[in-house]
Amino acid sequence: MAAIDSNVLKLAPDATAPAYRTAPHNIEAEQALLGAILVNNDAFYRVSDFLEAKHFFETIHQTIFETATSLIRAGKVATPITLKTFLAADLDLGGLTVAQYLARLAAEATTIINAHDYGRTIYELSLRRDLIGIGTDMVNVAFDAPVDFAPRNQIEDAERRLYELAESGRYDGGFQRFSQALTTAVDMAAKAFQRDGKLSGIATGLRDLDTRMGGLQHSDLIVLAGRPGMGKTALATNIAYNVAKAYRGEVQADGTTKAVNGGIVGFFSCEMSAEQLATRILAEQAEIASSKIRRGGISESDFERIRDVSIELQSLPLYVDETGGLAISQLTARARRLKRQKGLDLLVVDYIQLLQGSSKKGDNRVQEVTEITTNLKALAKELNVPIIALSQLSRQVESRDDKRPQLSDLRESGSIEQDADVVMFVFREEYYLQNKEPRPGTPEHEKWATDMDLVHGKAEVIIAKQRHGPTGTVDLQFEGQFTRFSDLVSEGHLPERI
Repeated sequence: MAAIDSNVLKLAPDATAPAYRTAPHNIEAEQALLGAILVNNDAFYRVSDFLEAKHFFETIHQTIFETATSLIRAGKVATPITLKTFLAADLDLGGLTVAQYLARLAAEATTIINAHDYGRTIYELSLRRDLIGIGTDMVNVAFDAPVDFAPRNQIEDAERRLYELAESGRYDGGFQRFSQALTTAVDMAAKAFQRDGKLSGIATGLRDLDTRMGGLQHSDLIVLAGRPGMGKTALATNIAYNVAKAYRGEVQADGTTKAVNGGIVGFFSCEMSAEQLATRILAEQAEIASSKIRRGGISESDFERIRDVSIELQSLPLYVDETGGLAISQLTARARRLKRQKGLDLLVVDYIQLLQGSSKKGDNRVQEVTEITTNLKALAKELNVPIIALSQLSRQVESRDDKRPQLSDLRESGSIEQDADVVMFVFREEYYLQNKEPRPGTPEHEKWATDMDLVHGKAEVIIAKQRHGPTGTVDLQFEGQFTRFSDLVSEGHLPERI
């Protein structure tokens, strides 16, 4: 049966008009899909998960699809008879009334089997029109850009728009019904039962920390702070490795891959090189001191262990960016690109004070850090991934007798504390105590040795702020030679002594 003539929708070219290129569209596919829906409403559910009214080229088709959607979702039947009540009766569609046009759509409808293919065609043509819009804007802005508008800003804006377009099926923006958010929350709880550790977030691989936090929650900004030497980079590296190692993806109905356990990790290492980061992970997994690896003081058996571990690490979904002095705008653009090209479930930034804001040099550093933390929080929400951002602490910690960090010790603490969903401090009493060794043979030395035994190989992660859970301290094991944090075995869980 012949499809409805496109001339009905006044699309016939005017011979006297100049030859302009028409935006990509397929009127016949739109008509065929709408006709299939009007004949059998089940056709709607074959396209409802990705197709929206805005994806149709013709305005009348947008209105028909939107009205049919409302009726079907309300549990009613969408037919030419029920639809014409909601459409303007005085519309002229190439000589046809609305009722006549709807009747022809239904009369000349194709089979429901092709509904998904037609829907995909309409959706992809809509994306192409959006791409043309972005490209046109880029050309126009590049031609007429003001003097103070840097080309890099235009590149970053184009990347943002392209990312939003690539993710348009998942990030709609604007208001949503509370029932939709409620469904998402229930789905999150259901998935927590299926994930390792029964966590709502991504497991860090550290049991007690996961218990306290429920894992790393999507869209959270987690600030991990500490004085130099406390091991904050080591802890972030350990978590990144654990998440990447546990990664297990599952292909979804739309062809994308979603992490059902663990995740794909992006690591911005502004301080260490990628090679240094790899050496740390090698040392941790091979249980060989990183200092021995660097200076070549390893045996043949050590090297074989390193080789075996490196083979295991080849397929690790961990991506490292070692660029120093990154601007926050560059970091966000690169994170979007990684999510688009490889996928992304966790982002680590080492560390906040090494990033730059967009403001000119000489401006207030507090304002610059405020911009950085605000943008990191916005990025976490946009990408829907947890971001672990490391931060330095001010020197005032050193002047106190109790050197456990507090929120007020954060450098430029106002913005960091305000924007973070979780603030954690890494503290190792052993670090401070080992530098205070009294003269051997004295009573003070005996007391010092006793105190050292109590804190040796132990670390504290102090959760000073957490929006969705309790604060408190988590005790961990720290092996300095391997730069490795692990669960601390309590006395009650030790095996019985024979």
